[in-house]
Amino acid sequence: MTPMEMLLNRASQDSLTAPAPSASELSDILATAMRAPDHGKLRPWRYVIIEGEARPLAAERIVASMLRLDAHAPQAKIDKRRDRFSNMPMIIALGMHLRPDNKIPLWEQEMTVAAGAMNILNALSATGFGGVWVSGDITEDPVLAAEIGFEAPHKLAGFLFVGTPAGQNTPLPRRPDPEQFTARWLGSPVIFTADSKE
Repeated sequence: MTPMEMLLNRASQDSLTAPAPSASELSDILATAMRAPDHGKLRPWRYVIIEGEARPLAAERIVASMLRLDAHAPQAKIDKRRDRFSNMPMIIALGMHLRPDNKIPLWEQEMTVAAGAMNILNALSATGFGGVWVSGDITEDPVLAAEIGFEAPHKLAGFLFVGTPAGQNTPLPRRPDPEQFTARWLGSPVIFTADSKE
């Protein structure tokens, strides 16, 4: 498969099993994040690896965060998150080491973290592994962020679940035509085909 074919065939993998990347494989995968655009060279990426016996502990922190944010969270949702965080082969907490007083706007710092995460997802796919980026309201919980190691003003950008895709020959999700999201500017505001369907 060519690099372009790999990119066109990448998809989030929600059904993951062991093995996760080895230490040396993970080192190479994370190194791709350092190639993300980084205005000001602030290097805001931070990665916390959660595996083995730490997973159920992380799951309980996640559940506590859910209940802090919503005391009436549905039990089914709590059980699902507890199960997923307890059993994924590897979890990577995505941290944002933010500098609010820097001349580089916060949104650019956050986009650098997002670009790094996308590089990781691509690298996982390129090396035969799979991953999915999960977020939700818990990423806005400063208590959870601090418990992982990101005291304010630093934040969580979510979690990557990492492992080996469990299903072989799973059909790729249908992707929209990029032409619907592309327009050529000729001097006046553009109109996108995708927006005409809203």
